[in-house]
Amino acid sequence: PPAAAQPAQPPAAQGAPERRPSPLVAPAAPAQPQPPAAQGGPGRAQPLVAPVAPPQPQPPAGQGGTPSAPAAAAGPNGGPAGITEPVRGPRDAREFIRRDDQPGRRLDDIREERREIREGDRLVIREPGRLIIREGDRTIIRHNEAERFAIDARDVRTERRGNRNITIVERPNGVRIVTVTDDEGRLIRRVRREPSGREIVIIDNSFGYERPDAYYVDIPPPVVRIPRERYIVEAERATFADVYGVLTAPPVQHIERRYTLDQVRYSHPLREYMPRVDLDITFDTGSWQITPDQFDRLAVIADAINRAIASNPREVFLIEGHTDAVGSDVDNLSLSDRRAEAVAVALTERFQVPAENLVTQGYGEQYLKVPTQEPERANRRVAVRRITPLIEQSSRQGDR
Repeated sequence: PPAAAQPAQPPAAQGAPERRPSPLVAPAAPAQPQPPAAQGGPGRAQPLVAPVAPPQPQPPAGQGGTPSAPAAAAGPNGGPAGITEPVRGPRDAREFIRRDDQPGRRLDDIREERREIREGDRLVIREPGRLIIREGDRTIIRHNEAERFAIDARDVRTERRGNRNITIVERPNGVRIVTVTDDEGRLIRRVRREPSGREIVIIDNSFGYERPDAYYVDIPPPVVRIPRERYIVEAERATFADVYGVLTAPPVQHIERRYTLDQVRYSHPLREYMPRVDLDITFDTGSWQITPDQFDRLAVIADAINRAIASNPREVFLIEGHTDAVGSDVDNLSLSDRRAEAVAVALTERFQVPAENLVTQGYGEQYLKVPTQEPERANRRVAVRRITPLIEQSSRQGDR
């Protein structure tokens, strides 16, 4: 094995540039009803129209039938259907962090509320806060991340501007997180706006979210030439220098272009271009809540992420949820997605990691670390990767 690497020294913090507020995400004054706006490009300002009304409840689908109104519309190019429900308002962290005097919510509760709809060769499963799409040999899960940003918020509102849905989450300290999505729930832009007027664009997918390969990228896996212990770090045995080194490392192989967040989420070979840290976090069977006694296991990860963000406020980290192969694939996908979100919530609630710099995604049993169909603790894991180089391949990298 190679000699131990010298501990990496975190770079000195440096500020992000101030940016002129974008008309697309500018705070809106109460609007008068407007006629429908013309369809515009992603970066074109749209006239403000009335806020989105809460969706009316739909009757449950019959056995093998189709509800009177579609519960999920198919995305273009075979892409996944969208989540268009607005965020209802401020939330708390009790769904994800269990206290000793609180009963934990479990997967059995979620199963009772699932609704399945068949759309040709596509099976769409709706459950609280999640949408699962199965088509051919691919099964993915989607959720609205603005729900997580709304935890402990002072105010939350969702507005409609042209063909865009805009969610503005205001925190007690005056910081606003602005999330812009299209009608299918695809992220177009995520911005942090500070009380001083400084605006930091965390994620900008407006350059290519309508590409034909909007969701999946046919890219060969990378050739990994670095030692395995620097490519996959086990957090329970790692030092801060080990973790910080992985979470600030460049891709293991050159990236030809920038990609959208959805392409990173759903293209496994693309994610493999970035090293990862496997966390030492465990969950009760059928549960996704983190207990307070496990917070200390997240301290090194949180410290490394916070230092990286202090150096570059636009850093983005993907938190992945995985399960073993025991149980149904739908249950495992739902459980893994909620566990990834629980880790993100704990990092923010306990260690003040900015929620907007985190992205969560569950993969269920699709990528087993240990190839077995038996119960295996190593497969019940949560991992963290830095994905900034995958989504920010542009000249703006020099503008930090």
